[in-house]
Amino acid sequence: MHIKELFKDKTVFSFEVFPPKKTSPVDVIYSTLDELNDLHPDFISVTFGAGGSGNSRYALEIASKIKESGITPMLHLPCINFTKSEIDAALDEAKERGIENILALRGDINPEIPPVNDFSYASDLITYIKSKGDFDIAGACYPECHPDADSLVDDIINLRKKVEAGADHLITQLFFDNDNFYEFREKAAIAGINIPIEAGIMPVVNKRQIERMVTTCGASLPSKFVRIMTKYEHNPEALRDAGIAYAVNQIVDLVASGVDGIHLYTMNNPYVARKISEAVSGIIKT
Repeated sequence: MHIKELFKDKTVFSFEVFPPKKTSPVDVIYSTLDELNDLHPDFISVTFGAGGSGNSRYALEIASKIKESGITPMLHLPCINFTKSEIDAALDEAKERGIENILALRGDINPEIPPVNDFSYASDLITYIKSKGDFDIAGACYPECHPDADSLVDDIINLRKKVEAGADHLITQLFFDNDNFYEFREKAAIAGINIPIEAGIMPVVNKRQIERMVTTCGASLPSKFVRIMTKYEHNPEALRDAGIAYAVNQIVDLVASGVDGIHLYTMNNPYVARKISEAVSGIIKT
């Protein structure tokens, strides 16, 4: 199924998982998938390792496992560190496995891995994928501006290039202040971007982890969020529960404000995904 079809009559609710480290067998994630599948998300996306990471093949195997369970998979595909032939190989294998949905990304620039530059931007990759078959393509977007962009206006101009290249829908980077998302959504609409935008929500269960994440993606931390982390940083169970409550409150407000979908960054934690799914099940349209 093409994921773009899901947005026609419901608020989409989806998960993201990542492959295990290359030193671990791929099946260590299968019990996690079983628990996530029981929550019946609309789709599950699988991150794809950067060039040379060693766990790229895991992503295809995990996506296939998701499909076998009856859930629609989405395969992340970053391009900055891959040659055109490597992208071709990934797309060919995706076709063979019946994986129809791709999240097309530039990918993070790693100083230890020189960029290949067959594809410099995600819009280049989207154009290429469109020429290679009938894939549903998602693009990434940043409510608080991509860290490499000069301004939010420039970032939205570049985002429009992804849409013009053929992106069918968008998924945002994590954010913790819904007002930033609403402002971004309004600016995107003014720029003529009228495809569905899923809001990416990251439940906080570890203070150090989230500080590292926001440094990478440029998300800001509202004062009430900082107070939660500060108060409970030495109480893991309390921080987990507070993080779940914060994410639930975000989702309730987003759905009430007409968001197209919620994409939950599960961090491979089925307990957290279950608690959030159960809390919002009554407000997500089915």
